[in-house]
Amino acid sequence: MSRFRLYPTPAQEKVMLDHCAQARHTWNLAWQVSTTYRKGGPRLGRPPRFAGLCQMLTEVRRTPTTGLPKEEADYIGWVASGNADIQQQALKDFDQALANFLGGSHRHPKRRKKHRNEGFRVIGTSRVPAFTPDGEPVVNAKGKQVMHRTVVVHQLNRRWAQAKVPGCGWVKFRNTRPHLPGAKSLRITHRHGQWHVAFATIPDPTPAPGDGSVVGIDRGVVITAALSDGRVLNCPGLSKREAAQRRKHERRAARAPKGSPRRQAEHTKANRYRKKEADRRKDWCEKTSTMLARSFDTIRFEDLKIKNMTRSAKGTLAEPGRRVAQKRGLNRAILGQGWGLLRARTGHKAPGRVQDVPAKNTSLRCSDCDWIDKNSRKSQAEWSCTQCGFTCNADLNASLNVAAGQGASPGSKTCAGGTTRHTSASVREPQQLPLF
Repeated sequence: MSRFRLYPTPAQEKVMLDHCAQARHTWNLAWQVSTTYRKGGPRLGRPPRFAGLCQMLTEVRRTPTTGLPKEEADYIGWVASGNADIQQQALKDFDQALANFLGGSHRHPKRRKKHRNEGFRVIGTSRVPAFTPDGEPVVNAKGKQVMHRTVVVHQLNRRWAQAKVPGCGWVKFRNTRPHLPGAKSLRITHRHGQWHVAFATIPDPTPAPGDGSVVGIDRGVVITAALSDGRVLNCPGLSKREAAQRRKHERRAARAPKGSPRRQAEHTKANRYRKKEADRRKDWCEKTSTMLARSFDTIRFEDLKIKNMTRSAKGTLAEPGRRVAQKRGLNRAILGQGWGLLRARTGHKAPGRVQDVPAKNTSLRCSDCDWIDKNSRKSQAEWSCTQCGFTCNADLNASLNVAAGQGASPGSKTCAGGTTRHTSASVREPQQLPLF
């Protein structure tokens, strides 16, 4: 998906904020209707899908306001004043999220919150002829040319372009690509005071070098990514000065009265540093994933269960957790490294060339002799095999095991191809793996 920075005028920004409010409200109404059928509601029928939700929306927009109480009349008037296409696209997005939930790939959709889920989708209004991948025109049953939707964009010069947004006209955005994307729809988002436009296109995969090269990547907290070729990559974060400034504003916000302007101002200042950290992490993941896709034919990651690793340890009232603050700090450190984003973006850019190797024993196995012993890892960075005496960096040793596809137990279905599956070994006692 191609994403660009959007620069609306103050008048256009006001209209787009109204679009965000309309889209968020329409999503929440659809969520409320779906939840009514899901939890304790009328279970005799199925929840309405996109067509039924659109019909309900049309009935609300056409409801006469004469004779109604002022609050109800103002609400119906506000809903009817919104752009119908943007409201319907919000229902379409919710229907897709519900379909993903029913398919088992995603969780049930959640409510959208103000200042956090600000955005709306615009469907293309222009029409272009449709062609097959071979260049042949697509025709319907009557033999007529099929026309596809496309968004209306226009390039002003090498650096600037503009897109047409309902109610706003032409809105300028910074063009950072050699060619404008051709998409059927676009999505506009607003977060931390910045507007962005994303075109729904599938980019071409990054070409592989074709030399049969394989790399293993060990992800950690001290070292973000250790490659099996010896390189060490670290995700940039905030500097010490920036981290101190963020903590200062967070302390001031905690001491300010709830709901006060001073508390809101301090939260805004602290969020600026969070945005800086997130932007640097995303930029690093994008550049690193592109480098990996261009440099290696096969890329192997540890199959880390990040969601389970960053689960809270606070427990319940009956059974409170232990060392909750330490676990919370570890969770933040893990999430701040961008493990999941790096794996996801590499998979997008190198489809079919990324493999997940089971993480079991990758940090305890010697990459030289396959000896498993927890005492071989002397510290976070030092590895010295107790069997053969092989020494190297501990993260490099783990990345070599990942590159070889080792670490799988018998019967594992996620073992990378081309390696021998070893028998499971306990970390309590050193064991020599069979060589056949």
